[in-house]
Amino acid sequence: MPRWIKAAFAGLTLSFVALAPVMAASYFVPPPGLTLTSGTPTNRLMLRAPKKVHLDPKYMRQVVPFQSDERAGTLIVSTGEKFLYLVLGDGRALRYGIGTARTGFEWSGTHHITRKAEWPGWTPPAEMRQRRPDLPSYMPGGQTNPLGARALYIGATLYRIHGTNEPWTIGGDVSSGCIRMVNDDVIDLYGRVKIGAKVIVL
Repeated sequence: MPRWIKAAFAGLTLSFVALAPVMAASYFVPPPGLTLTSGTPTNRLMLRAPKKVHLDPKYMRQVVPFQSDERAGTLIVSTGEKFLYLVLGDGRALRYGIGTARTGFEWSGTHHITRKAEWPGWTPPAEMRQRRPDLPSYMPGGQTNPLGARALYIGATLYRIHGTNEPWTIGGDVSSGCIRMVNDDVIDLYGRVKIGAKVIVL
């Protein structure tokens, strides 16, 4: 290679090295609304939630060994364990952490998913409004809606598998009968489950 070409490349290299810190400062910064921190989150919910959230790692979405005679695509809700299992077949299931019904609101049974909705609106049942007169007659879907990002409606019941804007309640007995999931998980489940899927609540 001619000497003058080598010299030109050397100049380009030096220029790039000199500009690298400036480029990094310009392009590798957090987007608006986010700041860097030296702390290490213990789980990824802490990166998304509006306040610090401590969630037991066992409630994080994961594939687990699971023996079942049910066909792939079936949902099995183990309220005692606080897990929802999506049967995958071949002895495996995708397991999600859930929040379940408070004492006095427990139920069980076998149904099917009859409807799915993104950012669903919520009409509190009459019985709930009697207990909570402060509730509105209807709440449009959105970030502040108790049903969260997605809802899967169970049979002809009043119950749903839905998201929540209170992810710290996962693992507890917190609802009036519905099955709660963190929004990331219910969005994932929503994309995998078809209308007509079997739901077994234990």
